[in-house]
Amino acid sequence: MPLTTTTTGPLPTDGPPYDVTVVGAGVVGTAIARELARHRLRIALLDASDDIGNATSKANTAILHTGFDAVPGSLEARLVREGQHLLREYAAGAGIPVERVGALLVAWDEEQLATLPALLTKAVRNDYHAARLLDAAELYAREPHLGPGALGALEVPDESIICPWTTPLAYATQAVRAGVHLHLCCRVRHIDSDGGLHTLTTDRGPLRTRHLINAAGLHADEIDRELGHDVFTVTPRRGQLIVFDKLARDLVGHILLPVPTAAGKGVLVAPTVFGNVLLGPTAEELDDKAATGSTADGIALLREKGHRILPELLDEEVTAVYAGLRAATGQEDYRIRSHPEQRYIVVGGIRSTGLTASMAIAGYVTGLLGDSGLDLGTPAELPPVTMPNLGEAFPRPYQDAGLIASDPAYGTLVCHCERVSAGEIRDALASPVPPRSPDGLRRRTRAGNGRCQGFHCGAAVRALLEEERP
Repeated sequence: MPLTTTTTGPLPTDGPPYDVTVVGAGVVGTAIARELARHRLRIALLDASDDIGNATSKANTAILHTGFDAVPGSLEARLVREGQHLLREYAAGAGIPVERVGALLVAWDEEQLATLPALLTKAVRNDYHAARLLDAAELYAREPHLGPGALGALEVPDESIICPWTTPLAYATQAVRAGVHLHLCCRVRHIDSDGGLHTLTTDRGPLRTRHLINAAGLHADEIDRELGHDVFTVTPRRGQLIVFDKLARDLVGHILLPVPTAAGKGVLVAPTVFGNVLLGPTAEELDDKAATGSTADGIALLREKGHRILPELLDEEVTAVYAGLRAATGQEDYRIRSHPEQRYIVVGGIRSTGLTASMAIAGYVTGLLGDSGLDLGTPAELPPVTMPNLGEAFPRPYQDAGLIASDPAYGTLVCHCERVSAGEIRDALASPVPPRSPDGLRRRTRAGNGRCQGFHCGAAVRALLEEERP
């Protein structure tokens, strides 16, 4: 089947209805579309944005979790546990950078220290057996730049960092190559269900589908109400983060976690696969599902927390600040439910662990779809995908003399901060799921993501975007 990615113009109406339509092209929606692409189905993947992974999925802490601290017995615990193994294996073959740096849950007072044995027990209940308790001496031996006063820690050696942008892009690329129709700039405004079909009224015209999967993230509750349900409300929880320059990377070797609370995992310090250091996130309950701006109060809070965790970090240069919104629903577990009589599945309340659990969620939802009466047939292998590896610890094109000899574009740097070549930008613009904006190009190549934030290369990057994109 031809590659099909559309962003403008009316949706095609001359073909048969889709067998399945997935609303929401974040990391969960793209994972579901990828899994469904293994079956002989006519599939659509919709998103209101002009790119995949352009909401919650692009602005998180980029951690591949073990699930050690999930609620034992919950669906989230099960899917995170399964998903991290699936994604770890998938990433190794698909070119998604992953670094197993481990995590330390640091206790800063006696109450937190007393909580660590219970967290160790919870890890065991979640079938994670590698965690262990560290005293203060061993903790400071591991992290000598840690602020004074820490009393001990729980070590979780398999917590890892991952590229949050390449993951949904890999899923979407495989899905599109396998025949999934990706329709962007396609917000769903209304849904009518009659005669065995759902008719979605979108910004780009009507779309008909037999089965509907709601993976709309922050807007999953709104889609759910279109189907006549009113069982949960998404409250956006804003997480602001500070990105420190790569010169700060030697200050920290692990993901430094606080002892978690009901509001989340709290403020952490973590290295990234791009060589930077993250501080954050905040956890602010909001009403506005578009409030992704940073605030002076939020940044001040992060700096206060960071000063205790890693005092020297605050002396380093800040590369960027950003904020993401998480889909809190007032329930600790995922809200995944099938309504077979409506040929409808809601995938809601997928919080910060959604990246880790994405492939397991996709398998679980596909199973529910089969149980609802859709004949999935025998799954087939997907065409393999190898994405450009954006990790700082992995070989990059500008370092590959053989590649540059065969194509000098890979030796022509456009973004000097991040060492991004004209060849990489050209490849991104010619890919099955190309970027439509400088931000989309940043997530595919790192161009403009460095210390100067595109001050020096911005004009050249935009010119290439305008010149070469289809």
